[in-house]
Amino acid sequence: MSANSLSISQEDPDYVASNSRQLNVQIAQEEVYSFFVEIVEKLSPDDVLREFKGLFIDGLNSQYSHSIPGIYSIFLDDNEQEFCNTLKRCIYIIINNWKTNRKDKNIQKLVNLFANEKLKLDTNNFLGINIRKSWLENFIYSKDYQEIKLFATRHDELSKGHWANRYTSYLLIDQSVNENNCREQQEAARRLYRQIKDKYKFELAMYIARSQSAVSSTARYKNPSILGDNVLHLIKTIVLKKGIFSHENIANIFIKQTQDQTLKEFKKSIDKYLFFSGDNQELVGNLRQQFAEKLSLWKENYNQEIITKELFLRTCNRVIDCLTTENGKEPSSLFILLVTPGHSLTLVIILLKTILICRNSRRHLELRIAHLIRYYEKYPEDECKWIINFIEIFNITFAIYAENVEYNLIKMKEDQSNNLQLNLDDYRVFSQMKVDRQK
Repeated sequence: MSANSLSISQEDPDYVASNSRQLNVQIAQEEVYSFFVEIVEKLSPDDVLREFKGLFIDGLNSQYSHSIPGIYSIFLDDNEQEFCNTLKRCIYIIINNWKTNRKDKNIQKLVNLFANEKLKLDTNNFLGINIRKSWLENFIYSKDYQEIKLFATRHDELSKGHWANRYTSYLLIDQSVNENNCREQQEAARRLYRQIKDKYKFELAMYIARSQSAVSSTARYKNPSILGDNVLHLIKTIVLKKGIFSHENIANIFIKQTQDQTLKEFKKSIDKYLFFSGDNQELVGNLRQQFAEKLSLWKENYNQEIITKELFLRTCNRVIDCLTTENGKEPSSLFILLVTPGHSLTLVIILLKTILICRNSRRHLELRIAHLIRYYEKYPEDECKWIINFIEIFNITFAIYAENVEYNLIKMKEDQSNNLQLNLDDYRVFSQMKVDRQK
């Protein structure tokens, strides 16, 4: 567009009026945000709730009002979406403060404000009032409101209802990286995500300790997985590979050996690294061939480039995409190839090995799992047992290897027989906090 045409458009009365209205809306929104930031710091929760209700709800309850009340007068152009964005951000400003100050019970009161029966449309009301009431009603039935309700739900109730509710932490990751969400929502999602993860990690460690003790009851610390008592055998299998040939040591060796490689060389190296020592060689061979073909075609123009930190990260993210979902909508062919016939542990270990060489890919991986959950949540639990099994094994494996708790397998008694096969019943799992050697 030329400078002349730009100046003409800016002088157009409609253009100027539109810009002026938009500016006024933005100024008013910032005043509202600043107001809630201030009062949530100074006032009691009940007073904050009173102010919030007075601003967004009470003005719509006047049966005989013939004017657009309070904050709604800002959106004279009937901009419902802008109103919802304002309402949502105010809610998250309050939620973040109350979460930080452990005032969770008041968050439930905030959510409950929208269950007010008086919000129903009233034919006696002024049309402008009814239009704004419909905005609130639409908001109550929106995805935005369902996401807000997560922050008012107790941890032990998050897993109730639909099977996908058990994996709320991954859906929170999706919220935290969505650029369409306000920064307050992203922050709240990150905080709740970490709380859920920490609770799972603690419950798993306590369950392992209690379930191996003859004098302790497991009643206090329940099994956080849904795999039943067999989970202890699975955990021992996962922890088994320690020492010189542990996943961590092999990952460190791989990082050192691939420095200064070209992208083409790195693709071949990561292929060998990920699929080395697979238990089911026939399955792994088929999987590896398909994986190598997909990865070799990716970024072919950069094949002769020396691998940088950014290219390293992007390659690992691409590996994750190939093994989970390539478009964020439906599962990849490699994911189905592994998980459907029951080889979830094989896939989880490959994903773990990816994260051990590139921990910055962890969030991308969890986001991809969120996408898989979104894809499968439309199906009943009976049809999703294999995807549920994958997520459960993934949760346990990453709690063991990728968190700040270290698990070790200790042999408690000698096998008196000459049986060369390892008997995991002779071993116990012990956990302790990892020491950060970088400090």
